[in-house]
Amino acid sequence: MSDRFDTGMKTRREVLGDAHVDRAEANKTDFDLAFQTLITEGAWGTVWSSDGISRRERSMITLALLAATGNFEEIPMHIRATARTGASTRDVLEAFQHVAIYAGVPRANHALKLAKATYAEMEAASDD
Repeated sequence: MSDRFDTGMKTRREVLGDAHVDRAEANKTDFDLAFQTLITEGAWGTVWSSDGISRRERSMITLALLAATGNFEEIPMHIRATARTGASTRDVLEAFQHVAIYAGVPRANHALKLAKATYAEMEAASDD
């Protein structure tokens, strides 16, 4: 594998956690190997590994973009990642308020519902 892949895997583990990455890696097949490599090198090895902005800011941007484009399925994963990136619940709320104004209230509302449910799951898990 490339240096960018190795950097991406390190960053991916730091942001999403070992358990998430281990599950994703265990589910990887020959069919999606090239796609998984692309994501690891491009998203994690280039974008998320850049020191141009903080991981906190990157979390906020990512959540806002996911909500604005209606890609809701990844919002819970990125809400869980905020525990590692430093984005606070206030940061997430602010990002989704921007979504409401610039991309639509229904998308922001749905993203907020997902965030609330995910934060509740995180809270319950921390009580165990």
